[in-house]
Amino acid sequence: MILAATNVSVSLGGRVLLDSVSLKLAAGDQCAVTGRSGSGKTTLLLVLAGLIIPTTGSIDLRLKPAEVVYVPQAPSLVPELTALQNATLGLRIRGIAPADANERARVHLASLGLDDIDDALPAELSGGMQQRVAIARALAVEPRLLLADEPTAALDLATGVQTINTLSAYASSTATALVVATHDPNVASRFPAQVAIAGRADQELAR
Repeated sequence: MILAATNVSVSLGGRVLLDSVSLKLAAGDQCAVTGRSGSGKTTLLLVLAGLIIPTTGSIDLRLKPAEVVYVPQAPSLVPELTALQNATLGLRIRGIAPADANERARVHLASLGLDDIDDALPAELSGGMQQRVAIARALAVEPRLLLADEPTAALDLATGVQTINTLSAYASSTATALVVATHDPNVASRFPAQVAIAGRADQELAR
């Protein structure tokens, strides 16, 4: 077991952002987090990444911070850097030689269908392409826990399938724990484990 979240809740200003969610992850586990918009999927990923401290409940994370990577849904590339430079950013921060960083990043860019955009700036890329560059950057640093927030939201069906296949294949081959937040039931169905988050509206309807 590399991570256990027990009855995790997050509140802010009297508003409940996440309500009593529990899950456990071992190396190589692949899990989809599902729920309506506003149910707390993103909040849960931020808690698992150590970026938000839960109001109640506990997180037992048995990894170093550098072994956990969170890929947000919103574009997260550095505007002044090219696609390749963005994809190698995590490696260069870790002291990997530029030539080795470029080679590793290109492998992951190609696996995501981005093998001809090395010199493109983020402003020249679509939102979906920017998201895939961010995913390539995450894969390049070889995390042990990868948290991806709606990685297919800006993609067409075929590219979305390719992206999920790439993430799943990477997790399987490296024993990386993978958590994907998605509102798409077709994406969620591709994962062996699912955690459904009920938002406040769902809970009121169930009463």
